[in-house]
Amino acid sequence: MYRYSLNGTWSLSYGVKGENLPATIPGSLLSTLLEEGKLVNPYWRDEEHSSALEELLRSPCRFTKGFSVPEEFLQAESVSLCLEGLDTLAEISLNGRPLGRADNMHHTWKFPAESLLQRENLLTVSIASPVEYTQRRFDEGDISYINTGTMAGSNYLRKAHYMFGWDWGPQLPDMGIHGNVYLEIPLPCAVADVYLRQHHEPGRVELSARVLVRTGGAEDMVLRLKTVSPSGEELSASIPAAGGENHISLNIPNPELWWPNGLGEQPLYSVCVSLERDSALLDSWERRIGLRTLTVSREPDRFGEEFAFMANGVKFFAMGADYIPQDNLLSRVTPEKTRQLLRDCAAAHFNCIRVWGGGYYPEEAFFDCCDELGLVVWQDFMFACNIYQLEPELERSIREEITENVRRLRHRACLGLWCGNNEMEEAWVGWGDVKDHPGHLREDYLRLFEGIIPEILSQEDPETFYWPSSPSSQGGFQQPNSPDRGDVHYWEVWHGGKPFEVYRQHFFRFCSEFGFQSFPCRKTMETFTLPEDRNAFSQVMENHQKNPAANGKILQSLSAHYRYPKDYESLAYVSQLLQARAMKYGVEHWRRNRGRCMGAVYWQLNDCWPVASWSSIDWYGRWKVLHYWAKRFFAPFTASIVENGEQMEIWAVNESREPRKGVLRVFLRDSRLNMVFQTAVQAELPPLSSAKVFERDFSQLITGCGRRREELLFGFQLLEDGCPIGDGCTLFVPDKHFALEDPKLSWKLSRTKEGFAIRISARAFARSVWLSLEGMDGVFSDNGFDIYEHSHTPYEVTLRLADIAPALGNLNTGAVIRGVEDIALEELEKRLCIRSLYDTYEH
Repeated sequence: MYRYSLNGTWSLSYGVKGENLPATIPGSLLSTLLEEGKLVNPYWRDEEHSSALEELLRSPCRFTKGFSVPEEFLQAESVSLCLEGLDTLAEISLNGRPLGRADNMHHTWKFPAESLLQRENLLTVSIASPVEYTQRRFDEGDISYINTGTMAGSNYLRKAHYMFGWDWGPQLPDMGIHGNVYLEIPLPCAVADVYLRQHHEPGRVELSARVLVRTGGAEDMVLRLKTVSPSGEELSASIPAAGGENHISLNIPNPELWWPNGLGEQPLYSVCVSLERDSALLDSWERRIGLRTLTVSREPDRFGEEFAFMANGVKFFAMGADYIPQDNLLSRVTPEKTRQLLRDCAAAHFNCIRVWGGGYYPEEAFFDCCDELGLVVWQDFMFACNIYQLEPELERSIREEITENVRRLRHRACLGLWCGNNEMEEAWVGWGDVKDHPGHLREDYLRLFEGIIPEILSQEDPETFYWPSSPSSQGGFQQPNSPDRGDVHYWEVWHGGKPFEVYRQHFFRFCSEFGFQSFPCRKTMETFTLPEDRNAFSQVMENHQKNPAANGKILQSLSAHYRYPKDYESLAYVSQLLQARAMKYGVEHWRRNRGRCMGAVYWQLNDCWPVASWSSIDWYGRWKVLHYWAKRFFAPFTASIVENGEQMEIWAVNESREPRKGVLRVFLRDSRLNMVFQTAVQAELPPLSSAKVFERDFSQLITGCGRRREELLFGFQLLEDGCPIGDGCTLFVPDKHFALEDPKLSWKLSRTKEGFAIRISARAFARSVWLSLEGMDGVFSDNGFDIYEHSHTPYEVTLRLADIAPALGNLNTGAVIRGVEDIALEELEKRLCIRSLYDTYEH
């Protein structure tokens, strides 16, 4: 297949006056205006709602490209114009004559162009305002539901829904071409489609391919299937090729199996399906795959029905977060930023990531990383929190969208399941402003998610598990948020205002959404505010908080746990401690009940702009406390505390395929770090298990030790082969009532082979110690931790050069890729700040 790229320099005509600017494609209206200095950044203050921006988004725009073509494209019998990521309502013309229309950004548009091509050409892509279209359709239709924070009518357009706003994102429905544009000459003899299947037996894998071949009338062709192992070993098989569907297979002995992160390695095999004649290559299809089985087990058990990912026959506890689009301006989403974000997931021991259905299908770079890092992908189709009227044209468009994306992704090692939508089955059952809609819309829901999509998957990818909605118990509107089967979205702690301890009352089979908000750190907040805006309840700050009443919910919960912070920086930090604590309660409880619960995927991983939200990594790539704590509570071998007054339990969990053996050093200390009680406990766990390893009632000891409950702390340190791998600490009273003393933190820096070591000492119990860099960003080996050892035993944290960002991000760059060649020790000493909970309030 011959391609001729039309990417690069285009022209943009925009606005009521039809002003013209040079533009770069892939790109968009807003990215072009920002690059040319014609628009105030919509992330700045409350510019999202400026009249100038509103006018832009309500007006059409036009992208044009003049180009000449090589002679072979003028002589070709068939030439297609292909546009990827065309967003969204577009009319395409070539040399003044119409080629066609587009109305779905989720698949590639192809238009026959051979009859209109000339040596010199002018391509025009005219894009209508999505705001005007969706508002008109909403006004004319009988669907009244509007999701929180969203513009009306987004359900009528196959455009990423989050662009119309969400309860964490701005209302910025951009227009443009986010992918590649090219001319394509189809080969007369071609590999048109390939579907791979694996059959696993002891000691071997049979890899089979269903191959659609286009012969162009030619004969005597050979179809070849070849694999190359991670070590370079080649295997191949060949058959005579016929037009239409062909079937070919080969056996791979002693396969290197692909495993989710934490359960094993992620070896990837190269696969090539080629069409040859007389030893000459006519066409080929090449991909990377992992040899594995991967599905979801729904076996009945004494609790109901399990919901567990199963890789290579091993059921594992899914640990991860929900992924949303990384930006509202898609030209800023680069493979490097995506790789950094996903590496941060693997560093925090994720083995799973859910691609939420209100965005768009991620690019290849996303799935490349997940394949390499062992992140099992729960892939929603792009439907979320909406009601869809299944008109004939919409159904046709959806069928093309589903088919193309399934074919694109079905070979991926990381692909764990397809899911029909986000929260729409639950909405039809329990949301009053949805379920009261006409019955024919409810029937359209069933037809799409329990009819059309399963029908397509039965042809295109019958091997991958399909789940009709999230949450769901099995479809058919049968208790979609059931605690006893399927997956659950649990929001009573956040939306319902219930205490964190309530998580321990629920034993869900798989919790795929639960969350708690926090404020962004000072460095992030300062990028979108003026000094007078820097109050959580200012108009600008509230514009960067899209969830109604959320700030009040944070403060209400804060009042139950912590003292009132003295300034914004302290408020942001304490809110992040709250968020981390909330998620820790849920995750640790469900991991302790491994077997009954088999997944904890929190909402949410990331942000699409600088905002107060549920994310554990903000828009600039800065780890919040939650992400550091996720690295702890998702660790494969770890332990956790269950406190009930003076009654303490410690549970250990092992989410690896090998037995693990450790020693728990259990202690009771006072705020001045004096030891009141200590013991050592063996923690030996078989693979993939959890167990209670310590239990004691400390009430009598507390009464007789001469200390108040307000100055005592209980904790443990977990050691494996003599090395500490985890710890935990809890108090007998809320943090706000604990008798914290000034820990008088001190620290020393030294160089290491990979960067720096920071050894921190405390003279009293140091609660929630936080490290940061002024004027720089970095990811430390640990953060948000407690120091409960005397100063003669410093707490060591490392900072690699690879984890230091060379500069601070801004509203035009977003996240900066981390990694510096070097930085002077003296420079780092000047920039390093270390504080603890004691420093967050007035004394």
